[in-house]
Amino acid sequence: MAARSKNPSSAALDATDERILRALQRDGRLSNADLSERIALSPSACHRRVQRLEREGYITGYVALCDPRALGRPATVFVEITLAGQADELLDAFEAAVARVPEVLECHLMAGSADYLLKVVCRDTEDFADLHRRHLAGLPGVAQMQSSFALRRVVQTTALPV
Repeated sequence: MAARSKNPSSAALDATDERILRALQRDGRLSNADLSERIALSPSACHRRVQRLEREGYITGYVALCDPRALGRPATVFVEITLAGQADELLDAFEAAVARVPEVLECHLMAGSADYLLKVVCRDTEDFADLHRRHLAGLPGVAQMQSSFALRRVVQTTALPV
């Protein structure tokens, strides 16, 4: 079977693959024995399928999800950034620099009024002001920033619909 790690197609997944993906998205620490029991498949067949899903790029990694409050970063801020221009060199420089800011959890190139949308975590407004001054305002090409503090998380999941 040819590897399709760049762009897997959900059309190639059967119902058993989908059950495996749903189970592992809920609990990535499931042992192969527990996973195979949960999806009603033999352990060896389950293991082969998980390996194929990894090889073909459907499963890209396993992580531990940490509680931001427990780690002292309870505040989430969404930052819209507009750049001074759209030259490839400027976009590349901005993206390389923003990737080095550990408080930035996500950075998305956007269509619309802002060029980028960042998801940032911090301790509080003072911590964000310091982060803004020390890191965000100095990112290459930044012409304008608008920040919005999240008041409450309503929905959060890392599980993709399968």
